[in-house]
Amino acid sequence: MSRVILDRETVEWTDRVEYLSAEMGLGAETERIEAEAVAEDRAARQRLSDALFREFGVRRAWPVVTRDHVIPVSGGEIRVRQYRPADASGVLPGYLVLHGGGFWLGSIDEEINDAICAQRTTEAEVTLFTVDYRLAPEHPFPTALDDAYAALLWIAAQHEDLGVDPARLIVGGASAGGNLAAALAQVARDRGGPVIAGQILEVPAVDLRPTAEWPSDYAAANGIGEISDLLHVYTGGDSAEHPYVSPAAGDVAGLPPTHVMTAEYDPTAPSAEAYVAALRAANVEVSATRHLGLLHGSAGLTARVRGARLWHAEVAAVLRDMTSR
Repeated sequence: MSRVILDRETVEWTDRVEYLSAEMGLGAETERIEAEAVAEDRAARQRLSDALFREFGVRRAWPVVTRDHVIPVSGGEIRVRQYRPADASGVLPGYLVLHGGGFWLGSIDEEINDAICAQRTTEAEVTLFTVDYRLAPEHPFPTALDDAYAALLWIAAQHEDLGVDPARLIVGGASAGGNLAAALAQVARDRGGPVIAGQILEVPAVDLRPTAEWPSDYAAANGIGEISDLLHVYTGGDSAEHPYVSPAAGDVAGLPPTHVMTAEYDPTAPSAEAYVAALRAANVEVSATRHLGLLHGSAGLTARVRGARLWHAEVAAVLRDMTSR
């Protein structure tokens, strides 16, 4: 494991995270809190995320049209937000995105998520759908994954009205969302569809088993707790061996073309890169990049760090490649 050496702008960001978190009375993201305090803590963390993005992220009016859909799921309903280039006409490739947040944080309304979705819609010329899946611990595994699969089924069923080419449907996500996207690809394969044309996994937490390599120094550098904390939030501490909880534990044969992106100083990187090797051994078409000098959350620093801007340019390029075949 290499020593953590960060550029000045990233250090400034980590200092601001620490300062604003202390000011708001927030602990580590994976810190276990009482169930009745979850909603209040979640709202405070979104305020923190939005404040940081206004300071460190690129904010611009991307030329997109958005529409919120409400779709039925088991036990309720969820929102799916659709982004489409403002000047687009006809059928476009589809891109289903699952946000990160350790399985208990995050929202499609979070400013960073909205900005990234609008940017990728524009740059890759896709119709993008982002899922406001239900969060743990109130809704533990497999609720979030079930919501993601319900959204995938809905897009496939409504593709004509949505202006989506069902043969060019990509799934993706970052962090916990990368875990969900990887699991979703396995679910779709196991249940006979819908067909997924590709998956893009960004800093994905694909292995929550206690045997997974999880460098503690990198976790500390990112303000991330232990892997057991993440598992506890998502499942209550059980089912780590289930392939839909830890996609790396599953059979990866027959999965769609995959692109995996890791950050050098990120505790999820070793397992994600081992997942790449497993996909390659199973003859899955896979590509991967490791971004040197970046932390788990560096992709949000688009106003300050060139590596963050190049990260998003890479995603757009991969989307165009996957949907041009």
